[in-house]
Amino acid sequence: TCHKQQLSVVTSDMNVRFVGQQGAGRAFSAGGDLKMFYEGRSSDDSCLEVVYRMYWLCYHIHTYKKTTVALVNGLVMGGGAAMVAPLKFAVVTEKTVFATPEASVGLHTDCSFSYIHSRLPGYLGEYLALTGARLNAKEMIAAGLATHFVHSEKLEDLEKQLLNLNTGDESAVRAVIEEFSTDVQLDQESILNKLSTIDKCFSAETVEEILKALDSEVSVDGNQWIAPVLKSMRRSSPTGLKITLRSVREGRKQSLQECLKKEFGLTMNILRSVITGDVYEGIRALSIDKDNAPKWSPATVEEVKNEDIDRVFEPFTSGHELQVPSDDSNRWSGKHEHTVYAKSSQ
Repeated sequence: TCHKQQLSVVTSDMNVRFVGQQGAGRAFSAGGDLKMFYEGRSSDDSCLEVVYRMYWLCYHIHTYKKTTVALVNGLVMGGGAAMVAPLKFAVVTEKTVFATPEASVGLHTDCSFSYIHSRLPGYLGEYLALTGARLNAKEMIAAGLATHFVHSEKLEDLEKQLLNLNTGDESAVRAVIEEFSTDVQLDQESILNKLSTIDKCFSAETVEEILKALDSEVSVDGNQWIAPVLKSMRRSSPTGLKITLRSVREGRKQSLQECLKKEFGLTMNILRSVITGDVYEGIRALSIDKDNAPKWSPATVEEVKNEDIDRVFEPFTSGHELQVPSDDSNRWSGKHEHTVYAKSSQ
């Protein structure tokens, strides 16, 4: 993906006509930052500057003025997905897999996804955020998380054609992509054909009520897909689930800037173990020991206190919150080096 400093350079370089992004290897992102968080668990705010830069980049991606194209031919999860979904053109293939599984390891649906998920059809966003469910390329397009489907064997030729364009004109870029793209239809068994049941269950007010609604629907004919959903949620961090649901719900009424500021604070408060160390236990079980047997604290959603969740959502003090403008018409210059976090690390 594009490096943060590279984005700043190409923004001001008039010779750059459009910006393309492509994942390294088989993935845009698939949890690589989690190990970094784990390694810094005993250091005071060791990851703070990295997290700040991550949200700095998220704002740039959403508000970028030049034509942007992502070519996605593998896993696109979490922060990597945030580099794809907001782009003008997001090209996916039969190998593309999307997910936002952060709540399952005690984190939250981050990197602007409380904004993105809360704007998906119905309560699909809550479903994706709380279950970490995967979508294929066809489903991404149907949900508005990607724009075009191109078979993987054509992707290299598409990339060459795009690089040979001598214009960044949006219509010209679209015309090239459409030469290679194929119209796709949802598979009959797609989860997006279950939206009425998803809305019925995931519109419930609390995580406890969502689980109860799923329990009551699982035995209904045609709802076999709910059993693995319940299993996944019950294995996830109870605290992560509650933080995530509240964040997505708040996101429905928040601007992009408000979502990013909130998510930055949530990420730092979670990494600071303000109410629990679940995030480190989740990363340990998933990526370090790989025993897939996390011991959550608290162990159940019923034990997670609302007042503790309130503490995680407390805003940062003035001067330490994420600095983004309130007016998108004047795109932020993104000078991270002028923030308190850059100064504190020098």
